[in-house]
Amino acid sequence: MSALLAISRAIDAVNSRLGRWCAWLILVAVVVSAVNAIIRKVFDVSSNSWLELQWVLFGVVFLLCSPWTLLTNEHIRIDIINGQLPKRVRDWIDIIGHVFFLLPFTIVMIVTAAPFAARSYEINEQSSSAGGLPQWPAKFLILLGFIFLFFQAISELIKRVAILRGDIEDPHEGSGQQAEAEVERLLEQVEPPAHRA
Repeated sequence: MSALLAISRAIDAVNSRLGRWCAWLILVAVVVSAVNAIIRKVFDVSSNSWLELQWVLFGVVFLLCSPWTLLTNEHIRIDIINGQLPKRVRDWIDIIGHVFFLLPFTIVMIVTAAPFAARSYEINEQSSSAGGLPQWPAKFLILLGFIFLFFQAISELIKRVAILRGDIEDPHEGSGQQAEAEVERLLEQVEPPAHRA
């Protein structure tokens, strides 16, 4: 199990670094969007390439940050129900979800995205809009995003099994309670003094 945990740590390190770097592209997308809008309004000049660049940047963030989201346990789940279940049941739900849903889904996406991206590259697919960007880099993003997500799912599966076996502590245990405590603390600061009495 120690060898598998070492692999898991390596996957986590790659996806954490990738996610942190790609998250900055949100700022770049906002700047591109704002500059594009200002130029369009002030100078009445429009550019399809800048508009498409916004979409590609959003795609990079969405696809390449999704493994980091899974790593940090920030993905969407039904917390109201999940939080009421015993820890061991939650761990088994994660294992079953990864094995029967997440991993097969990522495999299907990788298998279908590979020829999709390869064909786009072969024909040097370009935007259908005048002055637009090449399309094949965006299509390769789909393939890359799901490859990284596949490996993160493997990492999460390794950690979840190790947690069930008692080999490691759950790094996310109690994070929900900490968030709830922080919300309560902030609400107390905002609440008027009359209501506190």
